[in-house]
Amino acid sequence: MRNLTTTFLIACLGSGGTLASDLDLKRLTLDPGFRIEVWVEDIPNARQMALSQSDTLFVGSRSAGNVYAVSAISGMQHKLAEILVSGLKAPAGVAMQGGDLYVSDVNRILKFPDVDRSAGKLLMEVVYDQLPDERMHGWKNIAFGPDGKLYIPVGAPCNVCNSALPFAALHCLDLELGVLELVAEGIRNTVGFDWHPETGELWFTDNGRDLMGDDMPPDEVNRVSAAGQHFGYPFVHGEDVRDTEFFEQAPVGRELTQPALEIQAHSAPLGIHFYRGDMFPESYQGAVLVAEHGSWNRSEKVGYQVSIGDVVDGRIENYRPFIRGWLQDENLSWGRPVAFLELNDGSLLISDDYAGVIYRVSYDAQRLD
Repeated sequence: MRNLTTTFLIACLGSGGTLASDLDLKRLTLDPGFRIEVWVEDIPNARQMALSQSDTLFVGSRSAGNVYAVSAISGMQHKLAEILVSGLKAPAGVAMQGGDLYVSDVNRILKFPDVDRSAGKLLMEVVYDQLPDERMHGWKNIAFGPDGKLYIPVGAPCNVCNSALPFAALHCLDLELGVLELVAEGIRNTVGFDWHPETGELWFTDNGRDLMGDDMPPDEVNRVSAAGQHFGYPFVHGEDVRDTEFFEQAPVGRELTQPALEIQAHSAPLGIHFYRGDMFPESYQGAVLVAEHGSWNRSEKVGYQVSIGDVVDGRIENYRPFIRGWLQDENLSWGRPVAFLELNDGSLLISDDYAGVIYRVSYDAQRLD
């Protein structure tokens, strides 16, 4: 572990994001009673979000290389973001523990202690720097689990390959010992994960491989029911799609865990969130939301929506669109949902790295009248 004292100027964001006035949210369709609005604008490449105890929102990015800060996020809408840290390597992931901000930086995990009180002068600590430095699937979301450990995925460094650990796996970092532990493997590229509020089990999305056609293999949502489970990649995709190149290399006698949900190939599910609040109707409480970022190489585009499903006996049922309309036709996709964060009032923030904004979704039964 190294301690680096670094001074960062908190500068107002420049161009590269989108202003609320530029987005026609009437094109979006939501379930009855729900409303979506732009809550933070002009925040380029917004990815994972984390909320501090003082109501400051921190937002990671990928290609922008910045971590953003938005003060008083629960207050008046249309907040403007500021650049907290710049010049990092795909800092997509952010997580809070106490007053400390943790940021993923491809091969490193950075810590900014007592970030709310830094007054522009941040102490940056490199708490772990032994992750692979491959850029393909090298950006990563991070989150603290119920056990207090920091969960970190390491994607496959390729479209499909039989790479050794720590690739294609989900790990957790014991911060006190500085030891990386395996949680699950056989995972091509997970960008979002969450813990079921009742069972405590870890659920995660996984993006399937490319170049098998428009409809194969499926993307996945998976559930970790035991430590060390193998979820099939690169040998088997989805429930039973055998990889033409790697199936014969599958370990003999190793049980492969089935997905909790198969999603249309190339939908690119990223963020996943179990709704815990009480603003939404009772039927939505405990439901799982998935941000389908959208396809980039399918002949007809799919995804570009937020979907929702019910958890029944370890699987997801009644999976259906919750917000759609970012994809208008094959030539017009104006938004791509990425990640979720639930505010204390039960409303839901959703980041959009294409439009460069943060949305807020709320519910009011009076809107049904």
